[in-house]
Amino acid sequence: MAIRIVRLGTPRAPGEGLRIGTVRRPPRGVPKTEFAAQDWYDVWFPNLAPSAELMKQALEAQRNHDEKGWAGFVRQFRAEMAQPGPTHDLDLLAALSHRSDVAIGCYCEDEAHCHRSVLRVLLAGRGAALVD
Repeated sequence: MAIRIVRLGTPRAPGEGLRIGTVRRPPRGVPKTEFAAQDWYDVWFPNLAPSAELMKQALEAQRNHDEKGWAGFVRQFRAEMAQPGPTHDLDLLAALSHRSDVAIGCYCEDEAHCHRSVLRVLLAGRGAALVD
C-alpha cells in the first residue's frame, strides 16, 4: 500500500489504485465522463492545488527557468499547505497510504518543478508510504 506521485494523463501503473487530481482546474477539452478513462483522474481534489495566484507565479518561474522564483513558489505553497484544511487533507492521505494504493498528480511534465514535488515532501514528513 502506498501513494504514487504521477503526471496526470499518463498511463496508469499496475496496482496504482484511485487516481486523485490535485489540480486547480480540470483538463481542457475533455468531457467529465472521460477523465478516468483517459487516465486524467478518478477524483478531482483541488484542495491540494496551489491557489490561482500562486499557480501564476509557478508557471512564470517554470517558463523562465527562474530558480529563485521557483523557490519563492515552494515557500508560499508550503505556507498554503500549512493551513488547517490542507493539513487535514495531507494527514488523511498519509494515513490512507498505509491501507490503500492511491495516486496523486498534476499535469506538469517535470515533477521537480511542479507542486507535486512539494506534496511528496509534505506527505513523507507525515510518514506516508510513497512509491519512488
